[in-house]
Amino acid sequence: MSSQFEIVIGLEVHAQLMTKTKAFCFVAAKFGEKENSQVGPVSGGLPGALPVLNKEAVHLAVRAGIALNCKINERSVFSRKNYFYPDLPKGYQISQFDEPLCGVGQVDVVADGHTKTIGIERIHMEEDAGKSIHLASTTLVNLNRSGTPLIEIVSKPDMRNAAEAVAYLKKLHSILVFGGICDGNLEEGNFRCDVNLSVRPFGQKEFGTRTELKNLNSFRFIEKAIEFESARQIAVVSSGGKVIQETRGWDSAAGKTFSQRTKEEAHDYRYFPEPDLPPLYVTQEYIQDVRKNMPELPEQKRARFEKDYSLTSYDAEQLTLAKELADYFEKCVKVGATPKSAANWILSELLREIKKVEGADITQSPISPEQIAELISLIEKGTISGKIAKTVFEDMFVSCKNPTEIVKEKGLVQVLDETAIQEWITEVIQENPDVVAEFKQGKEKVFAFLVGQVMKHSRGKANPGIVGERLRKALLA
Repeated sequence: MSSQFEIVIGLEVHAQLMTKTKAFCFVAAKFGEKENSQVGPVSGGLPGALPVLNKEAVHLAVRAGIALNCKINERSVFSRKNYFYPDLPKGYQISQFDEPLCGVGQVDVVADGHTKTIGIERIHMEEDAGKSIHLASTTLVNLNRSGTPLIEIVSKPDMRNAAEAVAYLKKLHSILVFGGICDGNLEEGNFRCDVNLSVRPFGQKEFGTRTELKNLNSFRFIEKAIEFESARQIAVVSSGGKVIQETRGWDSAAGKTFSQRTKEEAHDYRYFPEPDLPPLYVTQEYIQDVRKNMPELPEQKRARFEKDYSLTSYDAEQLTLAKELADYFEKCVKVGATPKSAANWILSELLREIKKVEGADITQSPISPEQIAELISLIEKGTISGKIAKTVFEDMFVSCKNPTEIVKEKGLVQVLDETAIQEWITEVIQENPDVVAEFKQGKEKVFAFLVGQVMKHSRGKANPGIVGERLRKALLA
């Protein structure tokens, strides 16, 4: 990347709100149903159908504004955004334009080891369009998604590289999911992003000509698209050319952006107030009530994990990267697991195994929180050692059996009998006279070897604490 140019990035995030019905009619809004089975009079564009605003969508949009430190406007207005696509039957989209529900806000992100504040320009409510499925010789249209409620979160052009953009998106995604605002499913398109990108020589105040990269729904693809497009624009400008203002797509297979159409401006959509919807008013009392009943957001949960469970800041941060992961940890603690032990087993053993399966996450774990708690209990009671516990865990992950069942089946109960342990110690001392001599000469590091030999004699069943204590006494006798 040329050091002579500065990259300027602004993001428009579309997040589908977690409502049961659509934005302006009482038709179900559920993913994965039979094609065109969830189409109502409004979303289907039937003549004379009048929109009715979804109250829960307003509630979730206000919640998003509060979570992102935005000013909530007491008065907002819906408009008609006019354009034609096959998957937009009405010929216009009900959206908000010059009077959105939420005004300026901000979030802090950490990228490349530095904290940066990213400004939010606005959050407005709107409805989604349907989906066009392009085949070799024809295009099919599925209107199930048409009319589902969205919020569009428009950032200020504050990001300067792909790392900052991805950090901002991940922070936004986490807040919306923890806040119960959006389920955040990127594969289903419930959280997707348009990237506005331009380049300019360092020191220049005016923005360069921007392009818009549309409907990206993968953090990795967004990062790659930004890197490619910024390099492309720099190459164009460096060679004396001019960047064209246009909408571009991302070809993940080829690893490059491609031109789709010239970029529309606001006046091209001919916005005008939606005549069938009155202005939306939200009172301060309503806003405060939403604020009072906000779900626990990631930063709040992280701080509570450190305070209530005495976790390190690192462990608390890792456990709150995803809501499902935080919920899994808390379920472990609720059913009796020691918090620190639960965090260790989840972050090391469990997530390591889960990550071996491409695309898997904690929701696909074959081991339940109750089983993790039971395994920890077996260790703390001295029934099995930590080393044996790892063997039991590996079996649990494959068989889904309870740890107690595995321990009984394989005879893995830890030996606490000091007489048996003393016999193993005597055998090891007799078998390793040279190593014993080194220890007595002050070479402490060989002690671990001798402990290992005792554990080997016991087939891993001896209690390591007792072994260490009794072995040291025998060597110093």
